[in-house]
Amino acid sequence: MTDLGKLKSLNTARWLKARINPDHGTQFLDVARRLISAKASYQQVSVQTGVPWWFIAVVHEREASQNWHSSLAQGDPWNEVSVHVPAGRGPFSSWEEAAVDALVNCAPFAARNKDWSIGGTLTMLEEYNGLGYANRGIASPYVWSGTNQYTSGKYVRDGVFDPDVVDRQLGCAGLLLAMKSLDSSVLSNGVKQMGTTGSSSIAPAVASTKKPSMLSKIMSSLSSIFRRT
Repeated sequence: MTDLGKLKSLNTARWLKARINPDHGTQFLDVARRLISAKASYQQVSVQTGVPWWFIAVVHEREASQNWHSSLAQGDPWNEVSVHVPAGRGPFSSWEEAAVDALVNCAPFAARNKDWSIGGTLTMLEEYNGLGYANRGIASPYVWSGTNQYTSGKYVRDGVFDPDVVDRQLGCAGLLLAMKSLDSSVLSNGVKQMGTTGSSSIAPAVASTKKPSMLSKIMSSLSSIFRRT
């Protein structure tokens, strides 16, 4: 059984070291803008569940590429009975109803979570996808893909792990960093500020590149925003 306390500490340490890979920088920002544009919809679910809207947003992206016809639980159509884990859910009358069910009635029961610190949040995201990566001692791509904390290894289907496959979908940690740079309510709303210890500031989100470019200038600006939050 995974020691969740140790995993929270490990994810906190990873967050402090995390940098967005330069070749993913604009991708993270583009998706962050799209998720923030639907903030009102996520807030409606947040009010009913107590789960922060930004957590719901990044899960929606990972599970369904923000498809409003797909369930927050596993990406299956919410107007049909789900066939993927968690299976047997639905049908529902709306995306919102399915989202509330996913957070309240399905493991890992995010609506019961009381720890929205950096460690608590990232570990809840990891639990949402499954603890198979933690049990193997590697960073979960669900959380860390697109950052320097993840290299390779992916469950290509339930229970089947391939160490050589690289997850190309953006991870939740980088999405949260990008969203925070655009909307100050992300990672707040009474939640303990992430990526801070004492008087130190949030670590820059982007790894340095050898040659300056327009992308590096954009991401340098993004990093300065992170330091000010």
